[in-house]
Amino acid sequence: MNRILVVAASAMAALCIGVSLHYSRSVESASMVFAHDVYFTLNESTPETRQQLVDACQTYLSGHDGTVFFATGTRATEKTRDVSDTDFDVSLHLYFRDEAAHNAHQEHPRHKEFIEKMKSNWKAVRVFDAWVRTGP
Repeated sequence: MNRILVVAASAMAALCIGVSLHYSRSVESASMVFAHDVYFTLNESTPETRQQLVDACQTYLSGHDGTVFFATGTRATEKTRDVSDTDFDVSLHLYFRDEAAHNAHQEHPRHKEFIEKMKSNWKAVRVFDAWVRTGP
C-alpha cells in the first residue's frame, strides 16, 4: 500500500513539474503586442455601406509596417446573447508589434485618407486599445 502511495505521489510530482515547465516556456515565448480594436456604427447601415467600409479598411489600413495581425468584418447579427454588444456595424482589429508602430500607422497618409473618405457615414466610432499577450 505504501509503495502504491509513493508511486502515485511521484507521478503527481512529475506531472506538476511538467505542467509548470510547459507553462513557464509558454509564458516566456509569449509576447505583448499593441491591440487596436475599432467599432464603427454607421449613419446609413445597409449591406452595401457595411461592405464599402470593410473594403476601405482592407485597402487603406492593412499592410502597414509593424502590423502583426489585421482583420475587419461586419457584426455577427445572428448572435443575440444578453452579454453581446450589438451597437456597431463593422469592426476593425489591428495588432502592432509595439506602440511606436501603432503611432506611425495613425499618422500614415493612407490612414488619414481612409478617415477623409469614410467618416461622412460614421455615426459613432469606438476605439479600444490594449496590451495583449500572444503565443501558445
